[in-house]
Amino acid sequence: MVTILPFSDELAPAFRAINAAWIRDMFVLEPHDDHVLSHPREAIVDAGGVILFARVTKDGTPEHDVVGTGALMRTAPGAYELTKMGVRAEARGQKVGEALLDALLDHARAMPGIETLYLLTSSKCRAAIHLYEKAGFLHDAQVMARHGATYARCDVAMRYPLDSAPR
Repeated sequence: MVTILPFSDELAPAFRAINAAWIRDMFVLEPHDDHVLSHPREAIVDAGGVILFARVTKDGTPEHDVVGTGALMRTAPGAYELTKMGVRAEARGQKVGEALLDALLDHARAMPGIETLYLLTSSKCRAAIHLYEKAGFLHDAQVMARHGATYARCDVAMRYPLDSAPR
């Protein structure tokens, strides 16, 4: 069972560790990544965003420390990026990413004033892209044109249809 936890300053080091690990494993940690991972409260939470964490539990008891995390980061009035979503290697295959994504989408649907929810990724992240497509994200050239330059590794941009998403 996956338990979702809200952001706390005590969990901030896990946000950095989990994300830095997968980014460094596949890409290069870019200056934008470093800033957000080093200052998650300032860059995301205090700016109106959300950071969630996942812990695997069995019979209500944590089996591990935090094993996954993800965020909704405000990038402009009414626009949020689903970002910094990662799961520790040892917890992959346990539906942690799916549970995190579901919880983040629930938060997005409940947020007042959110008009656009998008994500930026790389075609190298095939499993993540499949997860996003399964959840209802659509590939979007306009999102790529507007936000794609945020990361050098970005060659895939997707938008979540909040207006037609189930609540």
